[in-house]
Amino acid sequence: MFKLRDEATAQKIIQKIKAMNVDYKFMHVCGTHQDTMVRFGIDWMLKEVGVEIKQGPGCPVCVTTSKEIADAITLARNGVTVTAFGDMMRVPTTIGTLNDAKADGCDVRIVYSIEDAVRMAKELSKDLVFVSVGFETTAPSTCVPLQKEVPENFSIYSCHRICPPVLQTILDLGESKVQGFIQPGHVAVITGYGMFQDLADKYHIPQVITGFEPLDMLMAVYMLCKQMKEGRAEVENEYTRLVKPEGNVKARKLMAETFEPVDRAWRGFPVIKKSALALKEKYAYCDATKVHEDILEKTPEVDAEARGCRCGDVLRGLISSEECPMFGKGCKPMSPMGPCMVSSEGGCNIAFRFSGKRL
Repeated sequence: MFKLRDEATAQKIIQKIKAMNVDYKFMHVCGTHQDTMVRFGIDWMLKEVGVEIKQGPGCPVCVTTSKEIADAITLARNGVTVTAFGDMMRVPTTIGTLNDAKADGCDVRIVYSIEDAVRMAKELSKDLVFVSVGFETTAPSTCVPLQKEVPENFSIYSCHRICPPVLQTILDLGESKVQGFIQPGHVAVITGYGMFQDLADKYHIPQVITGFEPLDMLMAVYMLCKQMKEGRAEVENEYTRLVKPEGNVKARKLMAETFEPVDRAWRGFPVIKKSALALKEKYAYCDATKVHEDILEKTPEVDAEARGCRCGDVLRGLISSEECPMFGKGCKPMSPMGPCMVSSEGGCNIAFRFSGKRL
């Protein structure tokens, strides 16, 4: 299950949690955390000592709405070159996928970075849109090309989200009865601790920022249990090897100069105030929602989810992937009905890949 040198340490942590005699429900908000939990059987280990870990809205592709995917498809079907990361290509909507648009002759391309998209725009004589997704981790990279001159035919359709507002919404909805959060270390590398403090102050909820190795996850759970037992609600940092209190000051400044928080719906959630990042007015010349406003008005209405898909409930921590009636039946990685089965960070995709194959 673990590397030999880590197994004894893992068992010590598990035994310390067991000795606390707990019955807690925590939530993480990171697809990589979910991969670690399931791949190494940590979810089972923790359940045996009284801790249930729910997966929250931590997959960027998964939380992107069908409306946003439909906007990208509509741009492609109206002569605009659309570039996006690979997972975005297969997300289904009731008007198809970006891959379907490509199969129909539209110019839809996979890129590995925004720099790829900028380079392609320089080689084209028609408009190109880069569909940007991700949380605070990837948003700074979207800002970088805008500090220099970009081609006139280049624009960005921003689907970036930020973490704290959706976590507050989860607590306000009160559906999943979360008692503590495992916070994503890569986000905190950029943001630092501060953005999580309001949750601790307002909701008196323990939080631990952690990394992505099995021992990181186990230590985070131990630290949360210890906070609960001691009646504390703090933002603690397990990921000390990379996360600093102030985060990445340069990246934070770049984001603040480029983006502004806006209200937006998330898949499985209502409109959440100040939860997404839109380009500031000074970048209107490369904001696809303004540059191609006339085309985007043609986007047809789409259903929030495919019939029977419960991806939204998975993202809110209400059900496990295996509890969705479509899981492993109508919905598989090669024939996904929702983004939770498309993305390698999606809970359904992870559950399907490691079902019966845990390390």
